[in-house]
Amino acid sequence: MSVERNGAVAMEATRRRTQHSAGEKPQVEEREQPAQWGRAWEVDWFSLISVIALLLFAPFIVFYFVMACDQYQCSVSQPLMELYRGDTTLLSIWARAPSLTWAAVKIYSIWVSFQILLYMCVPDVTHKFIPGYVGGVQDGARTPAGLINKYEINGLQCWLITHALWLANAHYFHWFPPTIIFDNWIPLMWCANITGYAVSTFAFMKAYCFPTNSEDCKFTGNIFYNYMMGIEFNPRVGKWFDFKLFFNGRPGIVAWTLINLSYMAKQQELYGHVTNSMILVNVLQAIYVLDFFWNEAWYLKTIDICHDHFGWYLGWGDCVWLPYLYTLQGLYLVYHPVQLSNTHALAVLALGVVGYYIFRSTNHQKDLFRRTEGACSIWGRKPTYIKCSYRSGDGGIHHSKLLTSGFWGVARHFNYTGDLMGSLAYCSACGFGHLLPYFYIVYMTILLVHRCVRDEHRCSSKYGKDWTRYTDAVPYRLIPRMF
Repeated sequence: MSVERNGAVAMEATRRRTQHSAGEKPQVEEREQPAQWGRAWEVDWFSLISVIALLLFAPFIVFYFVMACDQYQCSVSQPLMELYRGDTTLLSIWARAPSLTWAAVKIYSIWVSFQILLYMCVPDVTHKFIPGYVGGVQDGARTPAGLINKYEINGLQCWLITHALWLANAHYFHWFPPTIIFDNWIPLMWCANITGYAVSTFAFMKAYCFPTNSEDCKFTGNIFYNYMMGIEFNPRVGKWFDFKLFFNGRPGIVAWTLINLSYMAKQQELYGHVTNSMILVNVLQAIYVLDFFWNEAWYLKTIDICHDHFGWYLGWGDCVWLPYLYTLQGLYLVYHPVQLSNTHALAVLALGVVGYYIFRSTNHQKDLFRRTEGACSIWGRKPTYIKCSYRSGDGGIHHSKLLTSGFWGVARHFNYTGDLMGSLAYCSACGFGHLLPYFYIVYMTILLVHRCVRDEHRCSSKYGKDWTRYTDAVPYRLIPRMF
């Protein structure tokens, strides 16, 4: 254990009551009933129906897309047409799908155990010799109850160790073939589902029996909503195993690039070469993954950690939905090895790079503004902002600033716009022969537009009239003069 971690434990590292910095001290109430933020206590009928529909159909959506590639060469419409004509049945489709195997159980168990080992037992050292990287023990954002949790940020180190071992095996040790993930893809899906449901159920029961912090629990009175959206804000086992940070970042996102590498190896095995489309998908998605881990400390201030409770939505979603549907482009290219023209390839690369630049620059501006408390320059000028206040669950009134300069003056969620451009680039790399690779851009559009609405509802509840002043100053959400 590092010196930083020992010191953090001694200072109640897991969480602590907020030590208010200058300008964030709880003050005597200055305005009438400042808003309090957090997830809703009550569930309307539309939300309940949506939750039940997702619980019922999301696992089948994942199975459908993976099955379409395995049995129908990635055609989305063919299985539906065969079912409609009576040429096949749901039972026959199910019977043709590979079942759970002990080989897959061993692979998945070793994988998750290895990631837990890296997460819990290998304190970060990369921040000591990589300039600009922020790792080690870091503070999270204030929770609705007014607490601040501490986290061991070592995701980049875990990613580097994992991929170094993968490459060493592929070139020197040969313990397993580099196509091992593709070769066991559907049996591994059953393992991921079992893990996702087990983790979600454990977190649900834990919230009732032994919550990490009862003040940050929210019970809506509806069992389906509680199970899906979560009850506990930051469920933990011990002082350092944080469910949200681990399952959001590991094992799904660490696996993302390994899955793509396995697809690339399978394409090489089947056709004797790797297409430029496969290389583009690997490179562009690897940039996104590495950006996530490079900025993991910043991620502690995002909606997933700051607002979402931990339930099936995150537990199952990170174990199953993310690794299986975010990698559809690479899976498609194994079955359809598209070789793009130079013009098409350059256009995809340009779209992906520009999208990433907007995504990263927008997030950097916000992070810089937060770290310097506005004492910085954005686009060569002193940033403008809206002053606002909010109330935490412990009754303290706190002050914050909402940035209205740079990309944050263009649209309120312009980082999502860059993210969508990158998503479209991944899909466009697959050509235009099938619909399946484009599920990702459709899903990301729905996800991020919904997240815009959800985030703004919470901000409106949190900041009240100050949020209205902010939306008047920055009227567009994603695309200037459109939306």
